[in-house]
Amino acid sequence: MERIGSLERYATFAGSAVLTVLCFALLMFSAWFWLPFLFFAALTLVGLYDVTQTRHAILRNYPILGHMRFIFEGIRPEIRQYLIESDQDEEPFSRDERSLVYQRAKGVEDKRPFGTRERVYDAGYAWLTHSVAPKHLEMKDLRVTIGGPNCAQPYSASLYNISAMSFGSLSANAILALNKGAKMGGFAHDTGEGGVSRYHKEGGGDLIYEVGSGYFGARTPDGAFDPDRFAETAALEQVKMIELKLSQGAKPGHGGVLPASKITPEIAEARGVPMGVDCISPAAHSAFSTPLEMMEFIGLLRERSGGKPVGFKLCIGHRREFMCIVKAMLETGIVPDFIVVDGKEGGTGAAPLEFANHVGMPLIEGLTFVHNTLRGAGIRDQVRIGAAGKLVSAFDIARVLAIGADWANSARGFMFSIGCIQAQACHTNHCPVGVATQDPLRMRALDVGDKAQRVANFHGNTLKALAEMAGAAGLDDPCNFLPYHFMQRETSGEMAEASEVFGYLPEGFLLRGEEVGGGYLERWNRASTVSFDPVA
Repeated sequence: MERIGSLERYATFAGSAVLTVLCFALLMFSAWFWLPFLFFAALTLVGLYDVTQTRHAILRNYPILGHMRFIFEGIRPEIRQYLIESDQDEEPFSRDERSLVYQRAKGVEDKRPFGTRERVYDAGYAWLTHSVAPKHLEMKDLRVTIGGPNCAQPYSASLYNISAMSFGSLSANAILALNKGAKMGGFAHDTGEGGVSRYHKEGGGDLIYEVGSGYFGARTPDGAFDPDRFAETAALEQVKMIELKLSQGAKPGHGGVLPASKITPEIAEARGVPMGVDCISPAAHSAFSTPLEMMEFIGLLRERSGGKPVGFKLCIGHRREFMCIVKAMLETGIVPDFIVVDGKEGGTGAAPLEFANHVGMPLIEGLTFVHNTLRGAGIRDQVRIGAAGKLVSAFDIARVLAIGADWANSARGFMFSIGCIQAQACHTNHCPVGVATQDPLRMRALDVGDKAQRVANFHGNTLKALAEMAGAAGLDDPCNFLPYHFMQRETSGEMAEASEVFGYLPEGFLLRGEEVGGGYLERWNRASTVSFDPVA
């Protein structure tokens, strides 16, 4: 459906209208044409409704034809059961995720009959341990303060925020709906590396300004970092934090190209790039090349932003390299205010198949490693940790909070909330619901006002569910989740407490030279502050 051209998408509607007129004209010759006239007239009225309503982008882009999707959704339980019995369960569970988001975004009942739909006897199945003395929590505005000792403007962030998605990858209407929703719900919207666009500004919501290797919005004409342009962007009142992007879960270690043909004047304005030239995101940064230089760069970002919280985002690859960065923190005394750990299972846009499937560390393992390395270096209390990577439900958030995160980000969940149906056409410019496209006609289908409210609804209802889960565990605050609150089934069939698999290691163990297993100390001893290359 996503590959249908603009004229073909409206062909059914146009054909119905033409046939309605034709049948009406033929009534003067035979009364038998009343039946086809009424049929095609009804279809035409349906089409008129579809192109004028604002709730369903798929119907605005595919009048009449789009109703087929809702017919198939009506028989989805039977399809799901068939796929489960055929051992093809990936699609049903992704559909369940999407359905959960849609229900919470629309503010409708999200309860379900007949128990769990998870495969509870499979290896890897995880669950929350609840209390016989549960508590009722009224908490809806769950927040965490981000900003270390050297931060002049700490930020009180929601426990759940919009992860990085750039203008250019997403449409203007999608960016505007996300940011207006963030404004309504009081949470933050990560700009992605595409810069702060006019649509981010128009939305008025809090922004996390991501600085990638292309330095969009903060670059010289030849693509180098420009401190003055960065300071100008960072000074915006909406910008609450600065995030240096080292890598992303979808394609860590891989650069990107936005072809010249897809660059609009608005994208060029936001990114600070010329029209008619391919927009390059290099795989590596040019502003620094060593751990020490990276810390100095973070210090520069903090200074030129007026003391706003500054941190970095990465998907863990070589564990020693992250330890190089941590050692540089200790040596320079420049400690970032936060680190966002991006899991390789995340990613909402297009990426090479091999990178999407097999490059980078999954979120749970990466988060555990970052959390324990900071503990081992004695600076975990100075650095907040964000987690990103397929975190859609309250259970997902609760689990990452338990194993070391201070807050969670989501791209997938918020894309679902504005109508994404996972058509997997993000890279084609043919998104059927106007989310990931620069086609003005396609993006028109996404009604900003309606979808902004859904963004806010999804956020608020998910945090409400998170508070309910914390109460079920007997906690006063979701931030008090610890690994022992979660269990999972091992491949042997035995139950394992999460603290046995993803437990907290002792504070300062790396500084004391203690061997705790897992190769931490061996990698720490090989880590250098003057180079990311292995020590000979």
